[in-house]
Amino acid sequence: MRAPYYQEGGITIYHADCREILPLLDPVDAVITDPPYGVTALKWDVKVDGWVSLLPTNCLWCFGSMNYFLAEKFDGWKYAQEIIWEKHNGSNVHADRFRRVHELIVQFYRGEWNALYRKPVFTPTALRRTVRTKTRPTHFGKIDSTPYESEDGGPLLMRSVLFAQSCHGYADHPTQKPIQVIAPLIEYSCAPDGTVLDPFAGSGSTLVAAKQGGRRAIGIEAQEMYCEIAARRLAQGVLSL
Repeated sequence: MRAPYYQEGGITIYHADCREILPLLDPVDAVITDPPYGVTALKWDVKVDGWVSLLPTNCLWCFGSMNYFLAEKFDGWKYAQEIIWEKHNGSNVHADRFRRVHELIVQFYRGEWNALYRKPVFTPTALRRTVRTKTRPTHFGKIDSTPYESEDGGPLLMRSVLFAQSCHGYADHPTQKPIQVIAPLIEYSCAPDGTVLDPFAGSGSTLVAAKQGGRRAIGIEAQEMYCEIAARRLAQGVLSL
């Protein structure tokens, strides 16, 4: 194992191709990452083959487009659920299509679902909720009722569509993701004493979110300039969300 580029307060960064480091790591609770999709001619957007099979975890959250997920091989992994990140702006590359203002974050897992750490994330609400009972759609089959709403306006399960402004205007990386989108994924899939891994760490958003949430984290980044940026962001301390 090569020496870490950065290591402090339970956060470690390696400057390397992730395929060199991943086989050497101990198991982690969850991987949360945004790999290059390989769909543009930009220098940094080069698809990395084989990384999925090397992950030392049974829980993977992966950012991506539908085009990427159809092309990438997730052999041995099972689909669990997807989150939609709704942005305040979006791309308008194609004038003959709907304006794209979202990105997918898909959770995959290996092994038994019940063996994974899962802590549902809730959001507060001041609105009184009315819970009505009606016939369950037949395509759902027989499913026991689950209390997911509170009549007195208590906390609700976080929705699968998360709105957060993109990092345009202040981003240190071309595809930098907002902390507000990553933090719920960490809370859901990583125990407070657990470790999060990002094999495509970029400017370190996953690492910063893990630090803010009191988790350990490992990041791997192939470009040294982003390792340095991530290290600087981590050195700024923990800010409350």
